[in-house]
Amino acid sequence: MEILQNLHSYLAYIVLLVIIFAVFNALMGWTGKRDFTMHKDLRISLFALILSHIQLLIGLIVYFVSANGLKAIQTLGMGGLNAPARLLALEHPLTNVLAIVLITIGWSRHKRFVESDKKFKTITIFYGLGLLLILSRIPWAQWFN
Repeated sequence: MEILQNLHSYLAYIVLLVIIFAVFNALMGWTGKRDFTMHKDLRISLFALILSHIQLLIGLIVYFVSANGLKAIQTLGMGGLNAPARLLALEHPLTNVLAIVLITIGWSRHKRFVESDKKFKTITIFYGLGLLLILSRIPWAQWFN
């Protein structure tokens, strides 16, 4: 169990960096009126999508087997959770699932467009919103201890 929690924690740094890079790349492509390329832009966005899904799967496993996830809600009830416990048991997983849904929607929608500016705009908006949600519910206190 500890191995999965550590993997989830350390992979989060890589996933964040890749999503930030994907958002920045898409924003620069959109504002710079670049052509969307399969070699660079598609791969960056796809890599961010794949890594975020891997992170989600590991996180879901941790959620269902960890004492800080579903078991905390079952043991203490919703009213018994303090703020840090509520963050780990409810807010972090729910918000990150929504974030990955937004990233997935952005990936799916960008494929519908032929125009590069629409592709970049879609990735910028949806990946960017997903990134903001992820950043809003990271258990920062645990990361910096």
